[in-house]
Amino acid sequence: MLRLLLRRLRPLSRLRSLFSARSDRSFSGYVPGLPAARVRSTFLDFFREKHGHLLVPSSPVRPRGDPSLLFVNAGMNQFKPIFLGRADPRSEMASYRRVVNSQKCVRAGGKHNDLEDVGRDVYHHTFFEMLGNWSFGDYFKEEACSMAWSLLTEHYGIPADRLYVSYFSGDAESGLTADEETRQIWLDIGVPPKRLLPFGLKENFWEMGDTGPCGPCTEIHYDHVGGRDASSLVNTDGPDVVEIWNLVFMQYNRDVDRSLLLLPQFSVDTGMGLERLVSVLQGKQSNYDTDLFTPLLHAIHQRSGVGPYSGRTGADLGKVDTAYRVVADHIRTLSVCIADGVHPGMSGAELVLRRILRRAVRFCVEVLQAPRGTLANLVPTVTNILVNISLNDSGLNEYFVRTSGSVAWSLHRDLGFPLDLVDLMLEERGVRVDHQELDRLMAENQKVSVRSQVTLDVVSLAELHGAGVPHTDDSLKYRYTLDQDRYVFPACFATVLALYDGQTLVSEVTEGQRCGVILDQTCFYSEQGGQSHDQGYFTRDGLQDVLYPVESVIHAGGYVVHEVTAADSLKTGDQVQLHLDQAHRLSCMVKHTATHILNLALREVLGPSVQQRGSHVSADRLRFDFSVKGSLSVSQLQQVERCVNDIISANQIVHSQELPLHKARTIRGLRTVDEVYPDPVRVVSVGAPVSELLDDQTDRQTSVELCCGTHLLQTGSIQDLVIVSERQLVKGISRIVAVTGPDAARAREAGQVLSQNVDYLSNRLSGLAPTSLDSSQRFAKEVGVLSDAVDNTPIPQWQRRDLQSRLRTLQRTSNTAVRKLETREVSTYLTVLMKTVNQLSSASPHSHVMLLAHQRHSGKFLCACQVPKHLPSFQASDWAVAVCHLRGGSAGGSALVAKGTGNGSDISEALSWAKTFARQKIQL
Repeated sequence: MLRLLLRRLRPLSRLRSLFSARSDRSFSGYVPGLPAARVRSTFLDFFREKHGHLLVPSSPVRPRGDPSLLFVNAGMNQFKPIFLGRADPRSEMASYRRVVNSQKCVRAGGKHNDLEDVGRDVYHHTFFEMLGNWSFGDYFKEEACSMAWSLLTEHYGIPADRLYVSYFSGDAESGLTADEETRQIWLDIGVPPKRLLPFGLKENFWEMGDTGPCGPCTEIHYDHVGGRDASSLVNTDGPDVVEIWNLVFMQYNRDVDRSLLLLPQFSVDTGMGLERLVSVLQGKQSNYDTDLFTPLLHAIHQRSGVGPYSGRTGADLGKVDTAYRVVADHIRTLSVCIADGVHPGMSGAELVLRRILRRAVRFCVEVLQAPRGTLANLVPTVTNILVNISLNDSGLNEYFVRTSGSVAWSLHRDLGFPLDLVDLMLEERGVRVDHQELDRLMAENQKVSVRSQVTLDVVSLAELHGAGVPHTDDSLKYRYTLDQDRYVFPACFATVLALYDGQTLVSEVTEGQRCGVILDQTCFYSEQGGQSHDQGYFTRDGLQDVLYPVESVIHAGGYVVHEVTAADSLKTGDQVQLHLDQAHRLSCMVKHTATHILNLALREVLGPSVQQRGSHVSADRLRFDFSVKGSLSVSQLQQVERCVNDIISANQIVHSQELPLHKARTIRGLRTVDEVYPDPVRVVSVGAPVSELLDDQTDRQTSVELCCGTHLLQTGSIQDLVIVSERQLVKGISRIVAVTGPDAARAREAGQVLSQNVDYLSNRLSGLAPTSLDSSQRFAKEVGVLSDAVDNTPIPQWQRRDLQSRLRTLQRTSNTAVRKLETREVSTYLTVLMKTVNQLSSASPHSHVMLLAHQRHSGKFLCACQVPKHLPSFQASDWAVAVCHLRGGSAGGSALVAKGTGNGSDISEALSWAKTFARQKIQL
C-alpha cells in the first residue's frame, strides 16, 4: 500500500493548467468533421507514438480457447492469460507491458447482451469497436488518467466542461474503502469537485467473473447538451449524458470465498467505444447519424420500399426507423462474425448469430419492404466502412395459436425460432408469453453437471514466480523412440515443487484431498492444441504400493498442474515417479498424426480453400472441423480416405523441429489456425524434414503444421483410417469424425455386414412382392430396423450415405405396398360389415343397426350403420359421422346407410356414444 500512498503526494500542477486551458476552447473547430477512420487512427497513434505502446491487432470475434464466452465482448478478452498469469512464457504475449488496439466486439449473448436494446434507442449495438490501452505491471492510475485526459481534451479537442468523471465510492460490506487515490489524481489534473462523482460497486468496480482479477474503475462521461450542471444525469442511462471511457485498475484478486487480496502486479485495462466517441466528435447524439452508419442507412433506403431514415425512437410510426437501426446494426455483426469464421447455426454462438440473421430478415422484409437478397447486397458497404479493422427464406410467417411457455420453448428448442422474436411478435399483438413457465423450462434444459478443475489462480501463479519456482520442464513428453515397431517412453522421476488445494498454495495435502501438483519435470502431456491430456499415476518414494491417479493435466503460465486426489499424504519436496498410461498416449499420438494427414487429404481433394476451423484428438477418435461449401459426396469421402490411407501405407516418417516463430512462418504451405503460438514454436511435417521445407520454394504437397501435440514417428502405426461421420455444423462448416486402427477395421466389417443385409432385403423385394398385409408390414419393419442400424453404427460414412439412399427407396416401396393392402383390407371388411348390417336390418325393419369392428393391423375400427325410412330426423350419415369423429376418424353415406373408420382399438366409448346419440334422435 506504500506505493499507493506515495502517489497522492506528487502534485500535478502542469495538468491542472491543461484543464483550464482546454475548458475555454471552442468545440466547433475541426473536430466535428473528423471522420471515424481518423478518430480510430488518432487513438492508436497517440498511445503508440507518444507513449510507447505496442499496437496489437484485433483478435477475431470467435474467442480463442475460452469456453466461457460466446463472442469476444471486450478488448481485454485476448489478454486474459496475462491477467490470470497463465500466458505461455515463450509466447510474445508474455512480453507485453503496455499495448493499444481497436478490438472487434460482439455483445449478443451471455452476461453482456445488448440484442434486445438494438433499434429501440440510438446508441446500443450488437457489434462495436472497443478502443483500449493496457498496462501489465507498468504504469498505473496516475499515468492512465493523465493520458486519457490529454487525449480527449488536447488531441480530440473535447471541451473539459462537457466532461464528468466517476470514481469508486467504496463498499462497507466488501471491506473496500473509497478510491481516494483516483479522486485526488483527477483533482490534481483539474477536474472540479462538482464534476467528480462517487459511485458504488455496480457502476465503478469491475470484475472479470465470479473469481479472478478485479478492481475499481473510473469512468469519463460526456454531456451532449453542455452549458449546465449535468452531474445528476450521470449513470442514469439517458441519451444526453453518456459514458465514453472506462479506466479499470486491476489491483485485487477475488477468491472463491469472495475475499479480496491485492494482486502482486497491478494493471490497467481501459475501454472506449469507437461508435460513441465518433458521435461525440462529430457532434451527433445518435451513433447512427455518424459516418460509421450513414452510408449503410442510405444503402438500405435504396433497396427498401419505405421512406428514408429519420432517426425517430418513441414516436416511430410503423417502426420504420427502428428497422433501419436493426438492419444496419445486424448486418455489421453478421459480416464481421462470418468473416471471422462464426456462421449461423443451431447451438452456442452460431445459434445467436442465426437469431440475429432472422431478426434482420424479419425487419428487412416485413417493415422495410425490401426484396430478397437485400442483406447480402449490403455487405460491400459494411466492408468499405470497416476496412480499417481487417474484415476478413426471406421472411417469417408464424401463427401463434397458444402463448404458453411450453409452446414458445418448443418453437425455440425444436425449430430454432428465437425467443426474442416470439416476444416481439406477440407484443405487437398485445399478447405476452408465460415467462415463469418459460424460465423453468430453460433452467431444466441447462442443468448440466460440470466437474470443476483445480486450476491455479493469478495470486498463486504470482507466488510461484515470486518464490523463484521454475517453470515445469515437460520436454520428456516428446522424448520417445521407436524400437522394432514398439514405442519406448522414458522413465520420469520428479520432485514436488508446489501443491495447490484449489484456493491457495500449501506445503502438504492429506489423504483424500483433491489438489494440483506442480513438479520440476513431467512426461505427461497437458491438454492443449486440441489434444486430450495424458493419463497415468504417481508413486511416491518409499510408498511404491500407493497410487496417486492423475485425473487431468493442465498448463498454466509455464507450469504443468497435475490434478490428483491424494491416496496418501503428499508434501513439497517429495520424490515421485510418473507412470504414463502408454496405450492411451499412443492412441492420442495416432489420432493426432492422422488429423494432420486428414487436413492434407481434404485440401488435395477439395482444393486449397479448405481451412481448419477446429479439431479435437482423444484416444478413441478424432474430430476435425473445416470450411467447405456443402457436405462431401460419396465419391469425395472415398477419395479423402484413399489419400489418407496411401500415406499410412507408405509408412512416411513424421518430422518435428523447434524453430523461431518468424522463421517457421516462412515455410511454404504451412498450415496454422487462429491461435497464439509460443516462440520458438514446434513444426511437425509428414514425409519431409523441416530443414528441407525451410529451403524449398516449391509448392510441394505435404503436411506441415505448427503444433505442440505428440505425434507418431512413422505413419504406419495408424494402420487404417475410416471417416465414420461427416455433417454440416452450419452452412460452410463441416465436421468429420474418424477412427483408426482396430476401430477402423471394425467399422469396415460392420459396414460390410450391413451392406449384405441391405442386399438381402433388396433381393426379397424384387424377387417376390408381398401379397399379404402381414408380410408387407413385417418387411417394412425390417427396413426400419435396418435403417436405424445404418444410421447409428460406426461404419464408413461414404457407405452409410449409399445404404441410406437404398433403404429410403425400399422404405417408400414397402410403405406403398402396405397402404395398398390396408386399403384393400378395409374395403373388404367394410363390404362384409355392410352386408351384415343389411341382413340385420332386413330381419328387423324397424331397428336402428350399427356395427363396429376392430381392424387388425391399423389400430382403427370400422363402422357401418342403417336406419329405417320412417324417421327422417335420424340420418345414418349423421350417426356414423358422430361416432367416427369422436375418435378422430371420418365417415360418410346417405340418410339410410353409412360407413366410416375411427382411431383406436378400444371401441367401448364409441359404442356408448352410438347408443346415446341414437336415443336422443329417436326421442325427438
